[in-house]
Amino acid sequence: MTNLHAVIRDGATGQILEAKVYIQNSGGEPVLPSNLVQKVGPGLPGFYADGHFDVTLPLGLCRIIVERGTEYIPWEKSFQINFGAFLDLEINLERWSFLPDKGWYPGNTHIHYDHLHTNPHERLRLDPKVNDLHVTVVSILQRTDFAYASNVFPVGVMNEFTSAHHIVDIGEECRHNRGDFDIGYGHVMFIHLNEAVQPVSRGLLVHENDPDYPPLCYACDDAHRQGAIVIWCHNGVGMEAPVAAALGKLDAMNLFDPYQWLTPEYDIWYHLLNCGFKLAASTGSDWFICSNNRVYAQAGAIFTYEGWLEALKKGHTFITNGPALFLKVDDLGPGSTLNQLAQQPTTVEISWDSYLPITSIELVFNGKVISRHSVRGRGSRKGCWETCFSPPNDGWLAARAAGTARDSFFQPMFAHTSPVWITTGRPAPEAVESAAYFLDSLKDSQEWIRAKVKFTSPTQLNEIAELFKQAKNVFKEIATR
Repeated sequence: MTNLHAVIRDGATGQILEAKVYIQNSGGEPVLPSNLVQKVGPGLPGFYADGHFDVTLPLGLCRIIVERGTEYIPWEKSFQINFGAFLDLEINLERWSFLPDKGWYPGNTHIHYDHLHTNPHERLRLDPKVNDLHVTVVSILQRTDFAYASNVFPVGVMNEFTSAHHIVDIGEECRHNRGDFDIGYGHVMFIHLNEAVQPVSRGLLVHENDPDYPPLCYACDDAHRQGAIVIWCHNGVGMEAPVAAALGKLDAMNLFDPYQWLTPEYDIWYHLLNCGFKLAASTGSDWFICSNNRVYAQAGAIFTYEGWLEALKKGHTFITNGPALFLKVDDLGPGSTLNQLAQQPTTVEISWDSYLPITSIELVFNGKVISRHSVRGRGSRKGCWETCFSPPNDGWLAARAAGTARDSFFQPMFAHTSPVWITTGRPAPEAVESAAYFLDSLKDSQEWIRAKVKFTSPTQLNEIAELFKQAKNVFKEIATR
C-alpha cells in the first residue's frame, strides 16, 4: 500500500481549486475515501476534493482523473504504485474556455439532495465550486414523509455559501402527482423566493386523503408576488403546463432535466413556442448533481444574481452539458425579436466551442429542423456555420448541437439555444396546429380530472375547471387567427 497526497491548482493562477476526482486501482475498482463527499449519479464513481486529498492506494497500475465543471480540461494520469513509496502529486488544471469573460455565466436551476445524504451542508458548500457554477439553486420539496436532505435549508439566498462569483439559492419545487408515474398537474420550480409557497405538494404526494388542490397556477401567482422566477420542469408530462403558459404564469422551461433528449420535453416546449409564448430554455440536474447540465445566461460584463435572473427571463440563454453554442440571426441573439416584414433572406450564424467534439448542428424553425450541418470524422471542437433563411411567416429560430463523445456521466454532448423570435406580419400555420394540439390535450386532461381527481368541495373542482376553460379560450383564439 502507498499513501498519496495531492493538491489541485488552477494552472494559470496557482489558486487552489475544488474538483471531482476519479481513481481506479489496478483491478479497475474505484478508490472512494469514506470521509469525503461522494459524487452521485451515473458515470464514473468519484469524490469531491476540497483542493487537496489523501488516499491509500494498492500496488499496481493506478489511474487518476480530475475535473472541475465543464470549462476545465480534465486532468488524467496513470502510473505504477510501488511498495513503500509515498507520492506527493501536484495537479494543475487548465481551462479550454472561460465563458464569463464573454458575459455568459453558468447556473443549475433544479437540484435536490435525497434522504440518503448525511452531510448536505458540506455538499452544498462544494457543489457550486466543484461544478464551476455561478448560480446554484437547491430546492425544497415534499413527497409523503421522506426526509430529503435539501429540506434542511431555509428558503432564500444562503449567505454562508454565497460569494461574489457563486450564488447559492434555496428555492422550491411545487408538485402534484396522482401516483408514482402518474404526473397529474405537474411540477414547477420557484427560484429567488423570500419564503416557501404553501402547499409545497398536494394530493398523494402528501397523503392518500389530501385533496388535489390548489392548482399549480395559484402557486405560480404566489411566487410571482414575491418577485420569484417560475420555471416549469418535466414539461413533457404535467397537464397544467399549457394552462400555466397560456395564462402567463411561466418564465422559462427546464429541459434536458436531467437526462438527454426526451421527446415529450421538447415537443411540449416547441408547441408552446409555436403558440407565441416566450419561454426561455433552462435546465438542471434534478436529483443531486447527476449530470453536467447547466444553463448559461448572458448577463453582461459584471455578474450579479439579479442580472442573471433577468437574462434568464428574457431568454438570453443556452443549455448544455459542455459545449458552448451561440446563435445570431442578423446579429440578434436568443431572446431578441427580428422584425422581418419584407420577405428577404436572413443571415444565420451558429458557432460552437466544445472540449469534446460536436458532430451535428441543427437549425430549428417553429419546431422543425430546416437545416443541418454534419461534421465528418470524429467531429469538431470549434467552428462556425453560416446559412441564409427566408422566414415564410412569424415564428422562432433556435440552434441545437449534438455529439457522440460522452462525458464522465456517460452522457453524449448536447446544447440548445433559446429562440430568436421573428415577426413577418404573416401568421404561422404551426401556431394553429400547436393550438389544436393543446385543445385536444386539455380536453383529455379535463376528463382525467373529472374521473380521478379528489376535492373537498365542488368549489375546488369549479376553480380548476375555470382555469382550464380560460386556457382553452386562449388556444381557441390562436387556432382561429
